[in-house]
Amino acid sequence: MRARIFKPARTAMQSGTRKSRLWRLEFVADSPLGVDPLMGWTSSPDTIRQVHLEFPTKEDAVAYAERRGIAFRIEEANTAVDKKLSYSDNFRTDRVAPWTH
Repeated sequence: MRARIFKPARTAMQSGTRKSRLWRLEFVADSPLGVDPLMGWTSSPDTIRQVHLEFPTKEDAVAYAERRGIAFRIEEANTAVDKKLSYSDNFRTDRVAPWTH
């Protein structure tokens, strides 16, 4: 059983950081997905891939994995740069792209 520890990026559909503050421990599947012969759905007998644990810090996630004897891989977090934009910047005279209204 292997796991990866990472800090998820914020989704493309929102500007907030709600689900990207915590570090997550996800288990990596040991066996590939298979096709169910009856329904044709993609499935796996291994249900551990559905478990996602969240921790406030990376150190807490690493400590948990070490206590439980779980082999893990850490993916460092990429920090997003927030651009400070204001509505009045749309009407500046030194804009690179012309305003077309």
